Amino acid sequence: KSPCDEQHPQQAEDFHGNLEQNSKLSAGVKKDIEKLYEAVPQLVNVFKIKEKIGEGTFSSVYLATAQLQRGYEEKMALKHLIPTSHPLRIAAELQCLTVAGGQDNVMGVKYCFRKNDHVVIVMPYLEHESFLDILNSLSFEEVREYMFNLFKALRRIHHFGIVHRDVKPSNFLYNRQLKKYALVDFGLAQGTPDTKIELLKTAHSEDQQGSCLQMNPIVTLGNGVSVSVTAPKQIAQQSASKAADRRSSSLSKVQMKQGRGGKEDSVHHSVQRSVFGERNFNVYSSTYQENSSTKLLKQSKVIDVSSRKLITKKKIISTRTVSNGAARKAASACPLNLTCDCYATDRVCSVCLSRRQQVAPRAGTPGFRAPEVLTKCPTQTTAIDMWSAGIIFLSLLSGRYPFFKASDDLTALAQIMTVRGSRETIQAARTFGKSVVCTQVVPTQNLRTLCEKLRGTNSSCKGSQGEGPSRSENNTALSVAADKPCAPETLGKQIQHLQSLQEGDGALETKENYMKGWDQVPDEAYDLLDKLLDLNPATRITAKEALLHPFFKDIRL
Repeated sequence: KSPCDEQHPQQAEDFHGNLEQNSKLSAGVKKDIEKLYEAVPQLVNVFKIKEKIGEGTFSSVYLATAQLQRGYEEKMALKHLIPTSHPLRIAAELQCLTVAGGQDNVMGVKYCFRKNDHVVIVMPYLEHESFLDILNSLSFEEVREYMFNLFKALRRIHHFGIVHRDVKPSNFLYNRQLKKYALVDFGLAQGTPDTKIELLKTAHSEDQQGSCLQMNPIVTLGNGVSVSVTAPKQIAQQSASKAADRRSSSLSKVQMKQGRGGKEDSVHHSVQRSVFGERNFNVYSSTYQENSSTKLLKQSKVIDVSSRKLITKKKIISTRTVSNGAARKAASACPLNLTCDCYATDRVCSVCLSRRQQVAPRAGTPGFRAPEVLTKCPTQTTAIDMWSAGIIFLSLLSGRYPFFKASDDLTALAQIMTVRGSRETIQAARTFGKSVVCTQVVPTQNLRTLCEKLRGTNSSCKGSQGEGPSRSENNTALSVAADKPCAPETLGKQIQHLQSLQEGDGALETKENYMKGWDQVPDEAYDLLDKLLDLNPATRITAKEALLHPFFKDIRL
């Protein structure tokens, strides 16, 4: 019953008293706290909810104090899971916290309250700094300690067969003054085949069936213009024909514009572009196709799949009709063992459009997803957490956050190519059964050179004088540039541009970096970064191996 019920006068008094103490809160937060008290009335007699400190897709987090029997108040973090969360997923998250949590920088759990479909997980509260606020004030030694403690947490959960799937700065809390750390939020966690968390074994199969997003391969229209579509599985199933009609219509319009000399900008006018040149990459990912019993003959050079004709030994299906919906319907009647002629090319044929979409886990935060996640590799291991840790390390060494910013998975893959190389990415993709095609050859960047130029610690930046933008403007340089397209070969120019932004306060920043140790970053740091950003998950360094890396020799001693 509600704490405001007449049969619970004491609870009602405490309930309203708690709300009155939060007079400084906004009306919206007050309403959320009131709803939480009403949904889980057990909280009223135990906790005084002070404020809302976090909100995500699947939960909200509140700061509260608990009146303990020992006579003092203790701060707690209350995580209220949305009522639509699957019970199995909630139970799996709790099991991760109780089994693996509580040590080695992994958040533990104090209590758990449930009322009907509302669940509140109570955890110790760790006061922490925002990653973005402290990024450019951290000394090199602090960065080393940060990464060491992150690997301790990952080693702990990987030992239990837990794949976190959402490793990022906001999920690794850091109290700079107390030097305390905590890996939090196991809401997306999955289990390895040999996981010790029993509930993750079942939760993984649930995720495979209902929680994964699907991604159509990219369609290249020529002149550096590309189109890709990402849609949830259920939407793709319910409106496949409508999506096909829209795709056919949009492709036809674009082709007409291209034929009449229309500009590329007409296609990408409303698309957010990343600093690495979203518009200048045409990347295509597919699985290997081995059956060659049938062939697909081209009817014209136009990419529109509705103008193709499928010829088989038993049946000839014409797709000359203008309606792509009709083409899809006809193609869906084809034998399932049809082989296409678009494999390893930058176009998509009718056969591929008629096939059932591949499903693979892709949960996580954009910018931190590993290549095997972006290419929808069905077998994903703890290596995806190590890639995410590598992205965090890349941000710390370069002083840029977020480092990668993309509007879709294939653009994210193109950005990774810009740093790690296109040939290397293609070669690594083959190891897990994927074919990646890139229209341009992009060389691998030297990680030290890249990070030092972005941070402003290379020799060309030292001793610079003059007036220039403030540090805050420097920090947002990548975000500003994200709205401007650039070709892969102009990456060096962009880095020089970012370098020039830093020259205004170069002398001061060089002195600061010298005091913080950024002028003497050892080779071991970039060797570790290179191993973390290994494109091949099978050879990527593990958390246990990372802790034994020479980069942490002094810390281990």
